[in-house]
Amino acid sequence: MKKFDLKGIGMTSQRTRDRLVARLREQGIEDETVLSLIASVPRHIFVDEALAHRAYEDTALPIGHSQTISQPFIVALMSQLLTQQPRDRVLEVGTGSGYQTAILAQLCKQLYTIERVEALLPRARERLEAMHLKNILLRYGDGYAGWSIKAPFDGILVTAAPPDIPEALLEQLAPGGRLVAPVGDGQTQTLVTIDRTEEGFIETRHERVHFVPLVTGTARIRD
Repeated sequence: MKKFDLKGIGMTSQRTRDRLVARLREQGIEDETVLSLIASVPRHIFVDEALAHRAYEDTALPIGHSQTISQPFIVALMSQLLTQQPRDRVLEVGTGSGYQTAILAQLCKQLYTIERVEALLPRARERLEAMHLKNILLRYGDGYAGWSIKAPFDGILVTAAPPDIPEALLEQLAPGGRLVAPVGDGQTQTLVTIDRTEEGFIETRHERVHFVPLVTGTARIRD
């Protein structure tokens, strides 16, 4: 297994991470557990080494295959929205680099994560294993379909933007559960939460965001 410098130095040091946390707190992130995870999870190992010096900037960065690692503020905000109540079983749609995965795994008892770009999964798995996170199941598959055999889920977090929430994901959300996702086409996207109650689904719209689109199907792209 490849060895990763989890502590970092210089632009990846703890001091740099703490400055990022201070900025996120100023921007309205209030959940101290989420902020603590932003400070402790080594974002620099989830990006290419050439971009490691930018890992603690509050910006999205490319990870290859037309995908990105999300802006830390968005990761923190989505995590905060999802875990306002305890979530035992969580589905992440779009593993990507594995950074959001590493945050979520420490906020729930069991995390299921699905990625449609095959080449991204080994990278993410290697980094998650380096962090000794044991409560994650990864799968290569179509995020639009969710993971029905493991459903229902107390929480679902979608890391790419569909024009509308896939019906399969709504069906796999447990009563009392919450789904967090960016929704919209092109430049017009809104972060939404959907809560499932006994009466049905309640949607709450939050702020404008910009994500890569959620694409149907799978992609056997090789590095």
